[in-house]
Amino acid sequence: MQRLKTYQMIHNKKVVVVMPAYNAEKTLKQTYDEIPFDIVDDVILTDDCSKDHTVEEAGRLGIKEVLVHEHNKGYGGNQKTCYNRALELGADIVIMVHPDYQYTPKLIASMAYVIANDVYPVVLASRILGKGARRGGMPLVKYVANRVLTFIQNTLLSQKLSEYHTGYRAFSADVLRAIDYNVNSDDFVFDNEMLAQIFYAGFEIGEVTCPTKYFAEASSINLRRSSIYGLGVLRVSMVYRLCKWGLMRSRLFRKK
Repeated sequence: MQRLKTYQMIHNKKVVVVMPAYNAEKTLKQTYDEIPFDIVDDVILTDDCSKDHTVEEAGRLGIKEVLVHEHNKGYGGNQKTCYNRALELGADIVIMVHPDYQYTPKLIASMAYVIANDVYPVVLASRILGKGARRGGMPLVKYVANRVLTFIQNTLLSQKLSEYHTGYRAFSADVLRAIDYNVNSDDFVFDNEMLAQIFYAGFEIGEVTCPTKYFAEASSINLRRSSIYGLGVLRVSMVYRLCKWGLMRSRLFRKK
């Protein structure tokens, strides 16, 4: 069903939801139907060369901003397209929601208001705060890996996040403009590089508790790619610390 495009800005701030999609045909409607359109002004879906009918489903739902990659650019490459387009549309607040329905869009309003009220410029929806991760079906091995990596990252980055690996994130447009996320990896480690850049630039990150769901249609990466991701996370954290000490230079942490 097509939705009328009306602008319901929070404190005169335009809210744009971005959805990096890959084979999300079966879960897109569930995700889209929970978006709070009383405060969301635009939705952007970027399809990363899906093999199913994600694009057709997006059209059926009435999503106007549908961008299609002719070749698969990877999870990080998909996000770059999302954020670049959101900024082009004049977004003040950009919220990434995965269209696989692993996270509920019902938290969008809470996350947007935290930014709009200048409490935090970035908000993560954490599966680890509370007991949402295990109750939602997060495999034990993933939970343990999450906790170990998060401990190491907090130590090296001198921070206290409950987790760095959630895919549900909200950003002030000022933050997106201040960091050069386009130089980041096109793979899954993009997420961690982006958070490290945000901290390096001096911004703070807030968190809200988020339930999660693990089921057959929800996206997940296999053991090999998870291992590559984990090693990438450790590399990013070490590079961050060495750059902070002035012992190394990296394109990730150059002033824009």
